[in-house]
Amino acid sequence: MALFVKNLQAVDGLISNLYKGISADEMTKKVTEVMEQQGYQVTNDQFGNLILEKGSRIKRLLLGAFVIYFKFSVTMAPGVNNELTINIFQQSSGMSGGLIGMNQIKTELARLNFLFSNI
Repeated sequence: MALFVKNLQAVDGLISNLYKGISADEMTKKVTEVMEQQGYQVTNDQFGNLILEKGSRIKRLLLGAFVIYFKFSVTMAPGVNNELTINIFQQSSGMSGGLIGMNQIKTELARLNFLFSNI
């Protein structure tokens, strides 16, 4: 059963998707499972709020674009008619990797948009 309904917004640093027929708890478990398979460390801050982190920030600062570091936050907001809105925010700019690092972040955000649209 496809849970994804539509992409509400996709701009620099933000993705907003609409899902139907799933609770925030179930979606939190599903997102955690999928993102851990992608190599992300998932931290559950509060109900429906996740921090996704991949790589080492210290190594990124020291070695620049040669080291991968991504950090995103995920928030979930229940809506009417059993709908759930998920927002994915970019938390690292990639500036420590220069222009290459900034492009890596944009590419990863586009990949996450595709990944979340297939949940």
